[in-house]
Amino acid sequence: MNLKHTIAVVEDNPDNRLLLRALLEPRYTIQEYENGVIALEQMPQQKPDLVLMDISLPHLNGVEVLAKMRESEILKDIPVISVTAHAMSGDREKYLGYGFNDYLAKPIWDENQLYSTIDKLLKSFEA
Repeated sequence: MNLKHTIAVVEDNPDNRLLLRALLEPRYTIQEYENGVIALEQMPQQKPDLVLMDISLPHLNGVEVLAKMRESEILKDIPVISVTAHAMSGDREKYLGYGFNDYLAKPIWDENQLYSTIDKLLKSFEA
């Protein structure tokens, strides 16, 4: 029996959540959270294998959510990919410096880049 990995999508834009679900659902089990507060409340009960985190979120931004995840005994080791429209020169390095495990710019044009980034992290965290 091949169990699918669970990917949490923390994204406030319903269209972006729908797109990510459409791209990812055939390969992974998807959990959706429309903001970081809800994600931090619910993820400990249904711990995902990886998180795709928007940066511009209401209440707590993605960097603040990541910081709280890293403080949590349950969530601290989950790989988190920043998925953001912040795609200026130096943004990748900035978000990696905040502690994200990887970075993808929105809009996501290349689904194979999305898959390879996720798969690379899942393999490295299983090892």
